[in-house]
Amino acid sequence: MVNAPEVLAIIPARGGSKGIPRKNIRRFAGAPLIAYSIAAGLQAESVTRVIISTDDEEIASVARAWGAEAPFLRPADIAQDGTLDLPVFQHALRWLAEHEGYHPDVVVQLRPTSPVRPVGLVDEAVNLLLAHPEADSVRGVVPSGQNPHKMWRIGADGRMTPLLTVQGMAEPYNAARQSLPVVYWQTGHIDAIRPATILEQGLMSGKVILPVLVDPRYAVDIDNPSDWQRAEWLVQQGGLDMVIPGKRKRPLPASVKLLVMDFDGVLTDNRVWVDENGHEQIAAYRSDSMGLWEIRKQGVESLVISMETNPVVSARCKKMQVPVLQGINHKDEVLKQYLAEHGIDPADVVYMGNDINDLVCFAVAGCAAAPCDAEPEILRQADIILTRRGGHGAVREMCDLILQQHNQGV
Repeated sequence: MVNAPEVLAIIPARGGSKGIPRKNIRRFAGAPLIAYSIAAGLQAESVTRVIISTDDEEIASVARAWGAEAPFLRPADIAQDGTLDLPVFQHALRWLAEHEGYHPDVVVQLRPTSPVRPVGLVDEAVNLLLAHPEADSVRGVVPSGQNPHKMWRIGADGRMTPLLTVQGMAEPYNAARQSLPVVYWQTGHIDAIRPATILEQGLMSGKVILPVLVDPRYAVDIDNPSDWQRAEWLVQQGGLDMVIPGKRKRPLPASVKLLVMDFDGVLTDNRVWVDENGHEQIAAYRSDSMGLWEIRKQGVESLVISMETNPVVSARCKKMQVPVLQGINHKDEVLKQYLAEHGIDPADVVYMGNDINDLVCFAVAGCAAAPCDAEPEILRQADIILTRRGGHGAVREMCDLILQQHNQGV
């Protein structure tokens, strides 16, 4: 029998990010950013080992929690702002060879800043490299959004000269885009490289580089906060078949029949005001009521299930015209009973919660949603993570998503 190739995935993640501090372990759509690259390696059939190269013990600890190895800490001299990939990968390969006698056949680079990866991309790149012994590496590319044949240089004399020329074409910069050579932009999604390219040639890509084409919809590179916001929206609302840490995210049901909500931390901001007599008050978001009213007009009912026994819960729900079940310790059992009594298919139910006692209902409903400030375990397991906080419009946002889904089906 021929042994399967040893394929090592390396995730470079230094601790000194300047554009977005601590970005590698910052929560991105419910999981640390680095968890998406770890998942890409762990879920790939061809990858046999996933390690992290970092100079930061906290990043190493988070990476281990999500299934990667962190066998060493990267030396500080190759963890600087200007450090290139080559010395990082040379260090990792040499350390593994020296301390473990480990020599992979293929090295895969999975950059944390490109978390939106199509399912199967890693295996596609590795298999392409293995099928072409003449190739030094495989690199992910997308069609370029701007053609460099229409780009210019401005000289010291102030005159413009074209960046590129095309043989037989006098003025490519004035030509139709379709008549120009097709060009591609490298992405950070995937690099599959032969170790000899790195260790013997002293190069990260080598001389013979093959392309693996990436759908442009997945082309995300996170360098600043605006990139982060766009990428999170894409993960949560883009409908992409992408690698997700943990369990697969379920889509919003095609026909939502019921929106079930926890109260504290969902319809409120989870705070409570208590006077000297023990009377409690909460703060709610008025536009949530309008959102619930709008989905009700489309035939989508709502329900609140809460452990809280204070009358403030029933008073607020009465104002919103939403049925409420209070003082409930076993929410999942009550929810199942309610659905059976009302003849509602659990697959048509969205449950919205913010704390760990809501997890049991996540498993009952067809889709689970959470405000962006929910507890970490809730964010990890939610199918939809809203951009707004509990008590600050998260319910209204959820209602708007349900209305959009309804309008698309009309």
